[in-house]
Amino acid sequence: MLFIGADHGGYKLKEEVCNFLDKKGIEYNDIGTYSEESCDYPDIAQKLCEDVVNNRAEGILICGTGIGMSITANKVKGIRAAVCWNEFTAEMAKKHNNANILCMGARVLENEAAIRIVEVFLDNKFDSGGRHSRRVGKISEIEKKC
Repeated sequence: MLFIGADHGGYKLKEEVCNFLDKKGIEYNDIGTYSEESCDYPDIAQKLCEDVVNNRAEGILICGTGIGMSITANKVKGIRAAVCWNEFTAEMAKKHNNANILCMGARVLENEAAIRIVEVFLDNKFDSGGRHSRRVGKISEIEKKC
């Protein structure tokens, strides 16, 4: 299962991503927001991250820059959220960092670029084993201590 959410600044891009997911037949749960009416991104990020952790799933969060969503998401134990601005960062976030949340900025990305980023993020898998697993393990240890 995939979860997707956005604040008011990311609402229109979220709708574009949902249309893409529908066309690809990718199942998802849209946790909001459902309009351009002002809302607080930490509320959306927390809800989505709890769903991702509880369902061992992945998620997409969208706000104006992706930064606020990422900062909030990374406060939730078990989340590895990455702000991605191009296809390469999306690929590396998944392959090297085992990111389970993709964060994007609607005010810094064109719709077409965002769709390509989503596609790359969803198509790639973590390169488990070796140095990447060791490093992600160290991140988990820091998370346990702090």
